[in-house]
Amino acid sequence: MARNNEIPEVNAGSMADIAFLLLIFFLVTATIQTDMGLDRKLPSKEPTPPITFNERNVFRIVLNKNDELMVESKVMQLKDLRNAAIAFLDNGGEVKGNKNHCSYCMGARNPKSSDHPKEAIISLNSDREATYGTYVAVQNELTAAYNELRNRESQRLFNMDFVEMEKRYYDVETPPEIKRELKEHILAIRDLFPLQLSEAQTNQVK
Repeated sequence: MARNNEIPEVNAGSMADIAFLLLIFFLVTATIQTDMGLDRKLPSKEPTPPITFNERNVFRIVLNKNDELMVESKVMQLKDLRNAAIAFLDNGGEVKGNKNHCSYCMGARNPKSSDHPKEAIISLNSDREATYGTYVAVQNELTAAYNELRNRESQRLFNMDFVEMEKRYYDVETPPEIKRELKEHILAIRDLFPLQLSEAQTNQVK
């Protein structure tokens, strides 16, 4: 009897199906690494008019090419920047009875400092030769100052930290009805301490 020398074929159809299912599995279960950065709105390409303000409502910060901080014309260490910014934002200098009075501010009410958090502007002027790491560290301290004040008011009004509130709002597993409530609370707290960080040219009111 003649021997069949033909090599039997392997049915690769089922292997292709398994490979396709594995590909779908990894696509669904894989975690995509996202880049971290500063949450800032980039300035428009069109020239913007200078910001007009009262000098006491502006907290001036200068970062020079040697990574040295000048705050209100005085040298300051980075570790002290957060508390200085909090004192400025939370000052509430307007006297009681004025329509702009800040009833929730707990600052020193220094008449030479900011009148109200909604009018307070932090002006950051950074030299182009300053290192990016120091620039980011300055931004982080200023953001932390806002978050600390927002956390305080959020605890007072809603018994929850503002940072935790934002985290839950952006969590994909948070139910829509909870998100709607969180959004209202977040906007209310942001209105109390709006983040007004300017790197634009400013003009003093005469």
